[in-house]
Amino acid sequence: MNEFFAAVLVIVIIIIFNNLNSKIRRLEKEISDLRSKINTPPSTTKTVKENILPDNIIAPEQPLPHEDERENIRFPENDPPQTVPQKDWITPLFDFLKQNALTIIGIFTLVLGIGYFVKYAIDKNWIGEIARAGIGFFTGAVIILIGHFLRKNYTTFASIITGGGIAVLYFTVTIAFREYHLFAQNTAFVITSLITAASIILSYYYKSEVLIIFSLIGGFTAPLMISTGESNYPFLFIYLSLLNIGMLIISFLQHWKSVGLTAYIFTTCYLLYWTTDDPEILAIVFYMISYAIFYIFALQDYIKKGKLSTADILMLAFVNFSSILGPIYIFNELQYEPAIIFPLILAVINSILIFREYGRKSFEIPYAVFAGITTSLITAAVAIQFKTHLITSIWAIEATLLLFIWKKTCHQIFKICFYILFPLVLIAQTITWTDYLGVKHYTIIFNRVFLTSSFTIASSIINLYLLKNSTKEKENSFFEDLITVASYGVIYTTFLLEIICHLSEMPWSAVLTTGLLYSIYYIFVLLAFKNRLEIRSEVQTVLLYVLLLLAAINISIATSNVVDTILSGKLSTGFYLLHLLQWIPFIYVCFRIIPSSEFHKRTISYWILSLATIISVSCELHHSYVITVSKDVLHSYAAKEHFNILYLPIIWAVLASIFIYIGLKKDIQEYNKIGFALIGLMILKLYAYDVWQMDNISRISAFIALGVILLLSSFTFQRLKNIIKNMVDKKKEFEDHKDS
Repeated sequence: MNEFFAAVLVIVIIIIFNNLNSKIRRLEKEISDLRSKINTPPSTTKTVKENILPDNIIAPEQPLPHEDERENIRFPENDPPQTVPQKDWITPLFDFLKQNALTIIGIFTLVLGIGYFVKYAIDKNWIGEIARAGIGFFTGAVIILIGHFLRKNYTTFASIITGGGIAVLYFTVTIAFREYHLFAQNTAFVITSLITAASIILSYYYKSEVLIIFSLIGGFTAPLMISTGESNYPFLFIYLSLLNIGMLIISFLQHWKSVGLTAYIFTTCYLLYWTTDDPEILAIVFYMISYAIFYIFALQDYIKKGKLSTADILMLAFVNFSSILGPIYIFNELQYEPAIIFPLILAVINSILIFREYGRKSFEIPYAVFAGITTSLITAAVAIQFKTHLITSIWAIEATLLLFIWKKTCHQIFKICFYILFPLVLIAQTITWTDYLGVKHYTIIFNRVFLTSSFTIASSIINLYLLKNSTKEKENSFFEDLITVASYGVIYTTFLLEIICHLSEMPWSAVLTTGLLYSIYYIFVLLAFKNRLEIRSEVQTVLLYVLLLLAAINISIATSNVVDTILSGKLSTGFYLLHLLQWIPFIYVCFRIIPSSEFHKRTISYWILSLATIISVSCELHHSYVITVSKDVLHSYAAKEHFNILYLPIIWAVLASIFIYIGLKKDIQEYNKIGFALIGLMILKLYAYDVWQMDNISRISAFIALGVILLLSSFTFQRLKNIIKNMVDKKKEFEDHKDS
């Protein structure tokens, strides 16, 4: 009963299709008739144009004005330079998918339907094994024949139909070999090779790029279809090399770029799998053969026209670097030397083209591309010689190469590839840093981790230079800012981890204070070269906040622990002098960088700067006093208590006087508020706590000293106030006299 309904449904579908096909043909004939009526013969069109054009208008057929006359023509100076429109390769792809999606789904569904029908027939024992294979070959041949008859009027549709027929043939061979064992592996391989060759010939005959992609996919997946699990890599790659040579010939004849890209992806995957599964020296031969094939493929436009398209440049970049990854990995696994021979050989090959461009006095895009690739390969050779982490170094170099090519060509695809590869570089670099864990005896600087990081640093510096002007060209610079922050972060983290690694056996207080001191100097260098690095004003303000915060933390917390560690005998006294180096950037920032920046645009900045100064000065004097008068940790408690009660109020009183003096002199009200707030805090501390902890002599000394300081400060303020008042009065009298 089900078979009867299926047969009826098929008949109904055929009738409906036949009716629709007839209507479509009638519509096509009507459209053709309308076009023939609308279109005017070329001779008539020309006559009409000649009659319409007035005598004083130069017709397009007439010669252009003389060059001297054209020199007198003035063009607007503010017009932006015209740029060559970039080819959009994504839109045609989506258009193809939108227009042919139903066809692709339809042929796929048809192949599945045939497969299910054959399975149903097998379950019912209608046909034997040989008959099953025969049905598959017959069905594939029929589908290909249908595509052949439709190729003139429906080229793309026919190509997809033919590709589906080829797929049926491939699957039939696979099932006949794997399930039914109708023929041996060599016979199956010969049949699949013949199918591939026939499909490639059909593709060339039909001039169909879609069909040859189907053919290549079938050709590259054929070895997987007839595989028995045994590894016969030499035989496999002889087959793949012959397939790639055929691809190269077809590509040169028809100029089909997608064909080479498809072959490159499949070949690279096969090579990398062989390399990781069974690294052997023979694989390097096939790496070099594949490199030659795809290198020539990428240069076909350059050979014919002397130009490089976007796809060609991308292919050159990836082919050169993928062709050294495998051989170097094999050399490392088999412990052969020297591995740098591979990037150097490829660098020599690319340098030949550089000299060719130089000899032609052509310094355009090809020259820049070949120079960038050659420089990157030489850099990779240096990285390999120093035994760095291969993936991290290669990815970092290749990312910079992509960014360099983008700057030279202005094709956005290279920038997009850089955006994709740069996060992978950061991930690989992070994994590289994990080698520091658990290792205590690395050579300073000349160790594998730091040398790898140094290549990432060099790449990051070049990236920053290349991106420096790009943020000005676009309003939306989010990705550039993110990459800039990440690049500075890589540089900072690399040196910080190297320092921590070599100080890891010291007390944690020494490691902490050294790390904070390095952080302070790193930010200080960025601020010192802020103009050259083109750091924006808001970023400068953030860096200043961070520097002041780190300085306060270092001198208050980290240095306090260092003092305790020194007094306990775990560190030498000389280590205490190390933290004094933080005063150099602190003083320079306060007196040179902050006055010339926009740090004081916000009122809170005065309070942050003053708080950092108060903490730094107070803690510095506190630590110096404790380490001078104390013999050990036990004696330091009494010294700290004595300093906090007796000397700290005096220090705060002096600092408060300085803030008030600066506030009056420069007419900055915030400093006056800070000074009086500090005096209030000092007096509150003095009367609420300190006087009850002092002996009589200390109490008398503290009150006398504070009283003298406050009186002198008050006298100075009054005198300064009178001076300022007199200056204002004289200025007013001078202006009145001038007006009269």
